[in-house]
Parts: sequence; structure tokens; C-alpha cells
Amino acid sequence: MNTVRAAFRDECARLEEVLRGLTEADLDRPTPCPPWALRDLLAHVSTGAGRLVGMLAAPAPERAEVDAAGYFGAAKFAPEVDRDRIDSARRQAREPAGVPAVVEGFARAWRAADAAVAAQPSGRLVRTRHGDAMTLTEFLRTRVVEVGVHGLDLADALDRRPWLTPTAARVVADLLADRRPAGLGWDDLTLVRKATGRSPLTDRERALVAESGFRWLSFGA
Repeated sequence: MNTVRAAFRDECARLEEVLRGLTEADLDRPTPCPPWALRDLLAHVSTGAGRLVGMLAAPAPERAEVDAAGYFGAAKFAPEVDRDRIDSARRQAREPAGVPAVVEGFARAWRAADAAVAAQPSGRLVRTRHGDAMTLTEFLRTRVVEVGVHGLDLADALDRRPWLTPTAARVVADLLADRRPAGLGWDDLTLVRKATGRSPLTDRERALVAESGFRWLSFGA
């Protein structure tokens, strides 16, 4: 939990810092997650970062049924689930809000979630909105993935170098695969970009991945 929580805090704090430098025009930039503009993607990230507040206010399930890797199953990206995810973010982003409101909304969301996590006993279980029963630590891993990977999308939309923090990169890289494919020489950032479809595979990489039995997770664009 300490490692995962540190990664969540580091990545959220870094994103908050980046957001404070945005302009109003930046909010309408297209992103690599169509049909979302940057403001829509930020609404999605804010909701995801703050998700644990409500989950921790609800009764805990009796036992964990999935881990973080199991959470990112194909069912999470079925057409109807994707449609609801996209529409929800766009509805939220339609509310009049300039850069200061967007930044403060994200800051409140992740800090409230972090405070809620800090107040929980070791081994706390949670139930996700999809019905998955998980340990709090495993669900927090999924939040690191959401903020970290969508941070790559935001960086692309803003024409900036990726700001993925080392702690978050390690948590995401460890989750995305059982082992790194041999012979590729990927660092953590490259692994995250390749494994989530943010960077295309070359023919050689595709062949090595197939030979290695590299385990890909289902993760939407």
C-alpha cells in the first residue's frame, strides 16, 4: 500500500502542477481519446481519481474476487460501457468551468481520495462501480494506471514530453505484464506506452512479444 499510495500521490501532484499552467484554449484541444477534448478527458480523470471516496463510504464486501489486472478485463470496454464512460465525461465537462475550476476540481478529488485511503485499516476491501470486490491496495493500483496513462494522453494533446513519474511508471509497468519481453530494451515509459497502445509496435517488437508470451491487459484508448 505504501508504494502504491506514493505513486498515486506523486502522479496526481505532478498532473495538478501541469494543469495549473494550462490556458483556456488548451481545454478545447483534441486528445488521442476521441471524441474527448482535453476538458472531457480531464473530467474523466478527475472522476476516476476521486472514485474511492464514495467506495470507502460504502460497506466492504466479504472477500476480494479480482486483483488490479483482473479489473482491466474486456468487459470494462464493451461498447455500452465505453459509451456511458464517454458520455458521462462529456456531460460533466459541459458545466461552465475555466482552468482554475478544472484544476481545483481535480485537486479536491485526488486529495479527498488520498485522505480517505489514509483513514482505512490494513486489508480494507472495496466494491467497484462495476461490481468487482477488491482490496483497497489493488483498486488504488488501477487509479495509478488511470491517472498515469491518461497523463500520457494529456501530454500528447498538449504537445509536451510525458511527465509520468518514476513511482507511477514502476507501478503501472509491474501491472501491465508478468515479465518484460526479452530483447526489446524497453524502459518503464516505453513499456507503458507500447502495452497500452499509446505507441505502435514495430514488426520486430510484435514478433518478440508473441514469442515471449507477454500478457497484455484490456485497456481502452
